[in-house]
Amino acid sequence: MAWVNELYIVSYNMHGFNQGIEVVSDLVNSSDPPDVILFQEHWLTPANLSLFGEKINTHYAFGKSAMSDCITQGPLVGRPYGGTSILIKNELRVVTTCIFCTDRYVVVRVGNLLICNVYLPCAGTADRIDTVEDILQDLWSWR
Repeated sequence: MAWVNELYIVSYNMHGFNQGIEVVSDLVNSSDPPDVILFQEHWLTPANLSLFGEKINTHYAFGKSAMSDCITQGPLVGRPYGGTSILIKNELRVVTTCIFCTDRYVVVRVGNLLICNVYLPCAGTADRIDTVEDILQDLWSWR
């Protein structure tokens, strides 16, 4: 594979995997599909993270569920929430390394480029400022 000088990157808040997967399918099947797609709010449980691979075979997914703790505490009550993932075009996997994954951010290196997909808490979230500061401090350390 010849190294490219630019990457086509798209960021997309899915508002749930089932609601957003059609847009994702359209993107990856377009005549000029993105090299990297950053997702927020896929709402998938840990057991369902494999759905990215089942539905999209042109890209490889790195990500984490935001519902890991919730699922271990018993039956899911309320609606699903959160989760971040990054899809990398299969041709770029040989130059891609996953640096770190958490429910609020994913950090990957593609060649010499560090890509961070971040989902920050909304205004009504308890301890929002502390959470944002922690995320930004963590991201700073990964750079």
